[in-house]
Amino acid sequence: MYYSALEAQSGGKVRNSVDLQNWNHDDHLETDSGSHIVPWDHVAGFPTKDLESLLTPARSFHKKRFQVSLDQLFFVSYPVFVPENGIWRKTKKKKQPQSQPSRPPENGDAVNRSDHSPAPQPDTLQTEVKGIAEDSAYQNQADEAEEKKSGMTMFNLVFILNPKRHEARELVDTLYFHIIKKVNKPYKYSQQRCDFVWKESKRILALKDKGREARTKMSTLWREILEVSSLAASMQDIYEAVSHNKIAALQLETAEGNVTHSVQIPAPFCLADLPAEDEPGSRGLWITTAHSFVAEENIDDPGFLDRNFALLLLSDEKKIVAELQADTDDTTTAMVEFVRLSRPTLSFHQIGHGNALSPAQVRKYAQHFIFWRRAIAIPPLHARDTYVLSPNCDLAELPRASQAWARAFPLAPPLPNFLADLSTAPRHYKWHSPSKNHRPAYLAMLAWLMRGGWVTQLCTFAYVVVWPEILYEVEYQLEADELRAQVVSSSSAASSSAATASAPAASRPTTADDNNNGGSGGDAEAEGSSMLSSITTTSSSHHHHHHHHTESSPPVTSEGDDHSSSSPLSESRHTATIGEQVAEKARLERMADKASRQAAEKAAAHARKPVPVATPHPSINSAPHLAGLSPHVIVDAKKATGKDSLYLSAIGRRFGNASVGGAGADIGSGGGSGSGGDNQNNNHSHNLKVQKAWPVFWKYFNGRSALERVALQEDMKRKEAWNLLTAMSEYLLCVRHW
Repeated sequence: MYYSALEAQSGGKVRNSVDLQNWNHDDHLETDSGSHIVPWDHVAGFPTKDLESLLTPARSFHKKRFQVSLDQLFFVSYPVFVPENGIWRKTKKKKQPQSQPSRPPENGDAVNRSDHSPAPQPDTLQTEVKGIAEDSAYQNQADEAEEKKSGMTMFNLVFILNPKRHEARELVDTLYFHIIKKVNKPYKYSQQRCDFVWKESKRILALKDKGREARTKMSTLWREILEVSSLAASMQDIYEAVSHNKIAALQLETAEGNVTHSVQIPAPFCLADLPAEDEPGSRGLWITTAHSFVAEENIDDPGFLDRNFALLLLSDEKKIVAELQADTDDTTTAMVEFVRLSRPTLSFHQIGHGNALSPAQVRKYAQHFIFWRRAIAIPPLHARDTYVLSPNCDLAELPRASQAWARAFPLAPPLPNFLADLSTAPRHYKWHSPSKNHRPAYLAMLAWLMRGGWVTQLCTFAYVVVWPEILYEVEYQLEADELRAQVVSSSSAASSSAATASAPAASRPTTADDNNNGGSGGDAEAEGSSMLSSITTTSSSHHHHHHHHTESSPPVTSEGDDHSSSSPLSESRHTATIGEQVAEKARLERMADKASRQAAEKAAAHARKPVPVATPHPSINSAPHLAGLSPHVIVDAKKATGKDSLYLSAIGRRFGNASVGGAGADIGSGGGSGSGGDNQNNNHSHNLKVQKAWPVFWKYFNGRSALERVALQEDMKRKEAWNLLTAMSEYLLCVRHW
């Protein structure tokens, strides 16, 4: 297809078809008709003239994404057009004074204009005065504009991509936002300052025309263009850097001085999960969930990030300081101080609360070094944390890394032996150090291993587990509250019915039933000693009141009814209404009887259930009434609602009881030799601390927050935080991973 297009463009056959098949796209070719085929007249198999018309969008795409797809190729760009006045250079707008004093006209034109409006308003007068000044300088501005107008109306740097189908959209979006859009800023700036892009383009076109006449090889011509044009050299730097996932450092040699700019696609320095086997580029990256498990509400919280992360420099501190001092500016001193203060064992919070730098400066400089791949953010290293061999480490680099390890730490064990020691049995890192005096050196060794992705931290994550004993206790209490609410509602309904029945007693005849049922239901309800007897008595009261009211309803009449009895139609309606009332009352009686029976049965069943008893260790409670219950796991305790919140409250009440929850009591005692009374007081005090900390620690029991960071986040001592967590361990389901 490509060769047929060449023949069609050239208007004849190529002299030697073999040469065409073996063409290296570097030499020039000629056809039988004498047409000249230039190697740079085709790009990606398409004629440059066709691409020129296709990739020249309208002004509506100014500073917008422009994308065209041809076959498997994507052409993506960010067009930049000259302003409407045709001048690239920006002119500073002079601020007009908000109010100008009125002054007499200085020429005849102003006098003639004022004659048209004998009594102008203040705003109109100011506008006219301004117009006079603009008219006086209009000719000079027009002359300058003609001189400043550029022959280039737009420039459009097009990136040609050939991605795989499944990753096309992501790749195009990433390249556009991080490279294409940002790289046009220095080009536009240079064009506005000194017409840089247009001058460089004319120089490149002149070299191409000269190479066409001299039949210069394409490789030779490109080498000449790169030597002459900094614009072409910057384009090559972008291509080389992006292709190899590096930082592209642009340097444009303009008439007003060098313009430097850097762009890159941010490279991940860590992974949350093991990469696929067909992704060798991800091998050797640090694997951790410290970054991916940050909750959305904490992403923009600087305090959270400051406490949980430290800076690990990826190169030697002296080298970074030398580079900073070579390019001095206003922030050089502060950045050098930040580099000297940064330690992988110190969080941003600790550095920012010193005397040298503010927290805002610490965050700003940390982001700078991380973005430009000079450092990574890691959880602060600590000797009491656990570190293991990373499952994503690149063992093919072990021989080279062993030599570098031996040069950096001559007295340390060989790297393979040290990594094997870390992998045998996970334990606190301090146990690998021979003594406390060796810890600083061993922490430096740990930082070296972290920098190369050889080790990762083994973290602990927890969920709240609700044991059957707690489940039964909450369900029992809910059922008791429901029955108690039914008793209260039934009592209030009975009282209101009694009041309604006794209210019209003076206007109706008294019967024997009234004397017999006068207050038996209320007395029984008020004096019932158990929930079951209360519900049964209330049901009986309901029945008596309904029956009494039904029998006494027909005799109750009003004086108005006697006056209307003479009408047959009204009498039939009155009779129908009474019948409906009797039927409705009978239906209500049946419903009340059914509800009372159900309530009585439910109360009887509840009374037969065993009363919940709190045990020191609910996880091993094997009581018969708990046999049908399974433990319940709360996935995110911070967002718990409904019964989950009741479970959490029930667990919290357990910590306040010194006789329940043996874990807290054991830790609180500390194994000292004091008296039993002192130990008991200490246990009670510790349990109260655990009970108070329980709702505070809920937000960490979601399977995503490492318990090793609780002390950092809550600004507590590690020992105190772990003592509290250990006391809560009876109700925590823990997992360990990176």
